[in-house]
Amino acid sequence: MDSEREIFDHSGPLHLTTVDWTNVSHRRQLIDDADSSVFGAIYELSCTASDNSPSAQQAPRCVVAFRGTITKGNAFSRDLELDIHIIRNGLHVTSRFEIAIQAVRHVVATFGNSGVWLAGHSLGSAMAMLAGKNMAKSGVFLEAFLFNPPFFSAPIERIKDEKMKHGIRIAGSVITAGLAFAMKHKDTKNGSGDSFVSLSCWLPCLFINPDDHICSEYIGYFEHRKKMEEIGIGGIERLATQHSIGGLLLNAMGKESDEPLHLIPSANLMVNRTPSQDFIDAHGIHQWWRPDLNLESEVHFYK
Repeated sequence: MDSEREIFDHSGPLHLTTVDWTNVSHRRQLIDDADSSVFGAIYELSCTASDNSPSAQQAPRCVVAFRGTITKGNAFSRDLELDIHIIRNGLHVTSRFEIAIQAVRHVVATFGNSGVWLAGHSLGSAMAMLAGKNMAKSGVFLEAFLFNPPFFSAPIERIKDEKMKHGIRIAGSVITAGLAFAMKHKDTKNGSGDSFVSLSCWLPCLFINPDDHICSEYIGYFEHRKKMEEIGIGGIERLATQHSIGGLLLNAMGKESDEPLHLIPSANLMVNRTPSQDFIDAHGIHQWWRPDLNLESEVHFYK
């Protein structure tokens, strides 16, 4: 990255003319100059050896960024195919992800664990999420900034009645935990729980808009854990949160089920409480470039 100003001139928040890596508002920015034939970019920070400023010390050596779905041009059909793979928990078997994870491994080997950040929006955040999970399972915990990450499930978060919403979530947790407990005793080789716990030290930053139904379920996913702990049945939720009902039912029928992408133990949840005009506004990347965001931040650790 020869010139930070040059990158910002291509795309992104034009009110920023320099990058201060110690500033939280600057750290949430995602710079993406990818076109319809490119699904990501690797940005390398170029600085002089004499630059010992606090900002330079906090900066990553390399950022691997993945773009979201392009709705026009030749890339749309391929992106739509990948979106379907996310819904079916099959993103990990695609050639695009194979290229992505190879790139991440290469930059980690080149710059070291602490020098690499991941970033992505929508489809791109799913790519970054999956890459981060893969690296975390091998003991490499990369900082990740995931904007509007997909969480496909029943839209429980859109229910206005809080008691009804909480009741539905409790019932779902009890059913899921029961199925998981039964499957664990049926198949002693099932190591999904160990895999989930191994990710607990990874703390990706999830940027969520409650008006975006593609990602808003992350709010309830983490808040429900806290409520279950408060009413004394956190153990049920700790087991349930590792699984999906659909995946457990497939396993019960003897069919292999891949791990749902959205299931993660820990996260720094950043919720945009700024009113959105519509779904496009709520899901768009441009919302995160605004300097006047009303953000609520809460860290959720898996216990």
